[in-house]
Amino acid sequence: MHHDDAVAPSALRTWLSTLPALAVLLLVVAQGTSEMIQARLMAVGEEVWPGYAEVRYDPPEPDCDVATIGQADDGPRSADDALLDDLFDDGPGEAAADEAAPDEAPAPAAEGGDDALLDDLFGDDAGPSDAAIAAAKARCEGEHTRHAELLGMITPALKVFRGVDTTLAVVTDWGRRLAKPSLILLIALCAATASALRAHIALRPVKTAADEKVSEGAQIVANLLAMTSCLFRYQIVSASGVDTELPELALVWAAGFGAMAALSARHLFTPSPELTPGGSWAKALLTVPLYAIMALVASAWFLGAENHPSGLAIYLDKLTEQAGLYLQVGLFVWAGMLLKRTRLAHLSFDLLRPWKLAPELMVAVVVVASALPTAYSGASGIFVIAAGAIIYEELRASGARNQLALAATAMSGSLGVVLSPCLLVVIVASLNKQVTTTELFNAGYGVFALTAVLFVGVLLLSRRNPLTMAPVGEAMAGMLTAARAMVPYAVVLVVTVLAYGLVLDAWMDEHSASRILLVILLLFLVWEGVRPHDRLPIGQRLAGATTETTVHIGALLALMGLSVGFGGIVERSEVMAMVPADLGGPVPTMMLLTGMLVIIGMLMDPYGAVILVSATIAHVAYDNGVEPLHFWMVVLVAFELGYLTPPVALNHLLTRLVVGDAADEDDLPEGAGFWARHEHILLPVAVMGTALVLVAFVPLAF
Repeated sequence: MHHDDAVAPSALRTWLSTLPALAVLLLVVAQGTSEMIQARLMAVGEEVWPGYAEVRYDPPEPDCDVATIGQADDGPRSADDALLDDLFDDGPGEAAADEAAPDEAPAPAAEGGDDALLDDLFGDDAGPSDAAIAAAKARCEGEHTRHAELLGMITPALKVFRGVDTTLAVVTDWGRRLAKPSLILLIALCAATASALRAHIALRPVKTAADEKVSEGAQIVANLLAMTSCLFRYQIVSASGVDTELPELALVWAAGFGAMAALSARHLFTPSPELTPGGSWAKALLTVPLYAIMALVASAWFLGAENHPSGLAIYLDKLTEQAGLYLQVGLFVWAGMLLKRTRLAHLSFDLLRPWKLAPELMVAVVVVASALPTAYSGASGIFVIAAGAIIYEELRASGARNQLALAATAMSGSLGVVLSPCLLVVIVASLNKQVTTTELFNAGYGVFALTAVLFVGVLLLSRRNPLTMAPVGEAMAGMLTAARAMVPYAVVLVVTVLAYGLVLDAWMDEHSASRILLVILLLFLVWEGVRPHDRLPIGQRLAGATTETTVHIGALLALMGLSVGFGGIVERSEVMAMVPADLGGPVPTMMLLTGMLVIIGMLMDPYGAVILVSATIAHVAYDNGVEPLHFWMVVLVAFELGYLTPPVALNHLLTRLVVGDAADEDDLPEGAGFWARHEHILLPVAVMGTALVLVAFVPLAF
């Protein structure tokens, strides 16, 4: 049971945060599901009524009349007739003369004039030929015949079918148009929630009074600067007179940052009673949330270097250009919180316990096996948030030392970001037409195998215990007993996936994974709800999952949004313009770019980093002979190394967030060496650093 679920959130938080965020997430699920159903209905319509696309709406009646084709007077003159008049009339003077003296006989045309040209085009009498008239009549008759056939297809059954189809089409289109406002509203609500709970991601938690003053003070300034930028953005767009899509969205951004500033001010004047008096002002700087640091740096650049007050707001809008994909981040976080409320993770460890694996072997199995759920969670950080606490607790229970358990928890999502259907790879392909998701995922299997082998190898080299395990017969018997509890989950999983695949033709891929995964997890909760056990009721667990989701969405998406603004500095400062166009070939280019990519991964979240690299660095690699597919696999590995490498080390920060004070436990033996004291950092860096070197340079040899 998740302990926070036992305490119901306040009514104010429920109404102002949980329920609105739930409404937005459900809207995203409904839009995606509607799109799946509507696509399937189109296919079924074509199977049942061939030519269904033509009768999805009432076909328009043909605008031609067989009886009048070829006659001198066809009724009102069309735009084409007027165009011919302009082309072939002698000029406005002649038209005026014709109008003034209609009864006068026209003067004979000069040979070789416009009449001669018409004779050449249409026949001797300047009119359409008999063959042209016959062809036009045949075409018109065909249009009327086809129109009658289509009207005959529209049966009562088809009307009902297409009514459902077109209604879903309206819902789908409505959902697409609401994607951008939905994302901004979700970020504003959830980021304010994270501010209210002091839950934004920072290098170290707030523990002292000095920490509180520095952290909240910096957030007040950062949020006010961001709010001001959004207000400038709204003022400029409104005054421009240009028809811009929903300029009022800048006010939603501004309201969100204003609320965050107000909440930080409240914390500043009513500090938490749990804080320790005093504190180091220098160490307090490390408690400033990363999103606030990025907002301060970006604002300083746009205001000081460029005198461009709306610059930060413009880059926040860049995040919303891929609103549908970033909304899926919210869905994956929600799915992760639902996973925490199920028994699935504990039951999975029940399968491993009978083997009595040595700590290093248990760590190897857990980290490699975590690659698959990571691929379905969208990013390694999201998986750490969702399952990190359980992984850490189970590894400690199996005898793993604290440093090794922390390393494994931080790395638990790192091996799966290159596997299908990881959302990060989808964003890479959507921003870069030089690569496709199929190419990236196919190459990702090789990178996954490489990193898995390296991880196991480093574990074996650094082990402190013999590699023991239970006898196979004994372990298999215990594992089969434990597997019985997994059967209902497997049935729900298989039936749901087959239902979506066979009925809606929506298999579990990068386009549908977030929606299908949510349905599966909700069904898991329903199953557990009808079974007697000592867990909370399903409604309470669902409410707890959604409430916790708002905090993590706020922390992650605020960091992503301001990362894009921070990346704007690199883009607008034209740092990459200082790099020579010709770097001497793929090898020196890769040497330069891998270092840059790791630094970006250290400082930024994955989604904001992808936007930055796509805009500034990718073309340098392409221009110097690095294949796009190779480059982006290097990017993904370099980012993961960055997320595990100080000074920021995002995955380690998230690990500490979910593990809590247990991360500071000291179980080191006396005289422990440098590796033992810093194993939680060194082990992941050794694995991913080696993988990066191999992925970056070995392909260049071929």
